[in-house]
Amino acid sequence: MKALYFDGQSLQLKELPVPTPGEHEALVRVQLAGICNTDLEIMRGYMGFTGVLGHEFVGIVEKAPYRSLVGKIVVGEINLACGECLFCREGMKTHCSERTVLGILNKDGAMAEYVTLPVQNLHVVPPALQPEEAVFTEPLAAACEILEQIRVLPEYRVLVLGDGKLGQLIAQVLWLENHKVLVAGKHPEKLALLKKLGISTTRVEDLAEVRQFFHVVVEATGKWEGWQAAMRLVRPRGFLILKSTHAGQHPYNMAEVVINEVAVVGSRCGPFTRAISLLEHRRVQVEPLITAVYPIEDYQQAFEHARQPESLKILFQFFES
Repeated sequence: MKALYFDGQSLQLKELPVPTPGEHEALVRVQLAGICNTDLEIMRGYMGFTGVLGHEFVGIVEKAPYRSLVGKIVVGEINLACGECLFCREGMKTHCSERTVLGILNKDGAMAEYVTLPVQNLHVVPPALQPEEAVFTEPLAAACEILEQIRVLPEYRVLVLGDGKLGQLIAQVLWLENHKVLVAGKHPEKLALLKKLGISTTRVEDLAEVRQFFHVVVEATGKWEGWQAAMRLVRPRGFLILKSTHAGQHPYNMAEVVINEVAVVGSRCGPFTRAISLLEHRRVQVEPLITAVYPIEDYQQAFEHARQPESLKILFQFFES
């Protein structure tokens, strides 16, 4: 099978054997796979990962322990849990101490013609959803995780820093709960997508003029400047949600966090069921976020496109519906 393999230094298109599913696993033929900022950070050294990249996908089950699953269109949760450790027993499988993570940690990912995953990780896509919508399930679930972690009250003022693909999804999800959402970004064409949905926006450079403090600030820029802006704009006893993963490290004086009693919340993977429901009922709009679709053979051009500031979601298509 064709697969995009990262060897720690460079990304290569390789011909690899089709993976063999384990006893409780399914073999999925990948239709679409998305490039995430995490993939770009991995190529900069994040997690020290080597192997097949990719954790956002939609595909068709070709082999499974249950015949009823074969032929179904599915998406998949990316954390493969042991089911036996302390965190698994406490219901926190995404924090399994022995976990592998699709395309991120000790598990080949979905930028390939085939991928294997445990059956328990798979979710069948409703018939009403197109593959181009379903492929957003994983990042949309990550956006939904914020609402699993904190309660966003109607009177809260909410700021989302970042107008990229994850910031767009976060803004849409939070706006369903609270219409006092403001998104700060650098790209007029991206902010325009949010304005069409009725979501308030501002330019990052105009944040210096913002005098109000926010109950909730979501940092989704992946930049050190984003953290600094977030700490300046979050109110005392407010929530600072960190959604970015990146390869860099920066020292920070945590006294400001303590003095202002800011609750800093790391936020990662989220509920697929909730994300699929939002997509199925068209509560969020994802197709405008697709910038381009490439065949896997054009991977170099696709990744270069994904790195451009004006880009949102770049997809690989392995076969058509």
